Amino acid sequence: MSSPGVVSDFDLNGLVGVRVVDGSPSDVAVVRRQLGHPETVLRREPDVTIRFVERLARVPLTLVGVGESGYDDEAFYLLQAKGGSTRRTMMPFDRLGPGTEIVCERGISAVPHLLAIVNLVLLGQGVLPLHATAFDVEGVGVLITGWSKGGKTEALLAATSLGARYVGDEWVHLTPDGRMLGLPEPIRLWAWQLDQRPDLLASRAASDRRRLRMWAGVARTADRVAGRPWRVSAPVRRLAPALGRQAYLQVPPDDLFGPDGMVASAPLDAVVLVLSHEAPQTAVQQAQPGEIARRMAASLSEERAPLMTHYRQFRYAFPDRSSPLLESVHELEARLLSERLDHVPSAKVTHPHPCDIHELGRVVLEAVRDARTRN
Repeated sequence: MSSPGVVSDFDLNGLVGVRVVDGSPSDVAVVRRQLGHPETVLRREPDVTIRFVERLARVPLTLVGVGESGYDDEAFYLLQAKGGSTRRTMMPFDRLGPGTEIVCERGISAVPHLLAIVNLVLLGQGVLPLHATAFDVEGVGVLITGWSKGGKTEALLAATSLGARYVGDEWVHLTPDGRMLGLPEPIRLWAWQLDQRPDLLASRAASDRRRLRMWAGVARTADRVAGRPWRVSAPVRRLAPALGRQAYLQVPPDDLFGPDGMVASAPLDAVVLVLSHEAPQTAVQQAQPGEIARRMAASLSEERAPLMTHYRQFRYAFPDRSSPLLESVHELEARLLSERLDHVPSAKVTHPHPCDIHELGRVVLEAVRDARTRN
């Protein structure tokens, strides 16, 4: 059922306020899951408003990406298939930033680009959202960053096994005063990672453990079949990677680490760039001045690529409209990356994939100590 007139608020570290208007309980749950925060009372105007309605755009749309986006005379819409029908979201690309209002049809499975839009609001406030992991170890705040799937979560799992406290994973916000803040989003843990942290696996519900064993078994069987010279091997070979990607659990960080194993913020005392490589050893290298900031500028552009694809479709639909924020975001990010990271003790750690998590953690913490000693 819809909930007209109902308002639900979310406050992300006191930096970005998100308001949900007229959402059903399931719609609010979707936003809560995306943001990783519980509802609160927002005592200021929201930075982002998400309004839910039964139906958008009753006239036929002109399609840009077929099944992906379209527009009418006034607005641009993103299309999302669910349960055999399409849910629409009106996305005001030319008005992104503080005061953005996104309008979604009820029953949508996710608000499109919600975290990317939150990140744009943060950038406008001088706060740098970084694709990274952060933890506090004995009072030292450590930022682990790199390309997606580069080893950030593995370093977090290793550090927390040694007594470090979780600050954030996936997105970490670097403030002008040198703090790291995290969004407590659910952490995706793969079967091979949990094999190396059996304590975390043992803490999960029996149903979660059964699901993980089932998908891990399916993936192993598919890999064996794919390696055989049978006629059926070719289609299995194509399916095997997708089957392997199902062997994971999505776990809220407070379920993993508990309240004593988490802190809301930490100082930015050291940064480590983690990179997977084809060599069998885990090793430390010195980071060149400005190197991590330059590399992460490319990484952040990649993270924003899905949003930018839809923005280009918007520009095609409305050539006379543009987003000042999106047009200047690369330059803004590059400046903030340099300001936040260039003066911080830093190192690079290369490792095989999949890695020995505990070895990676040991090397990362040694690299942090050495980098801080050099500085």
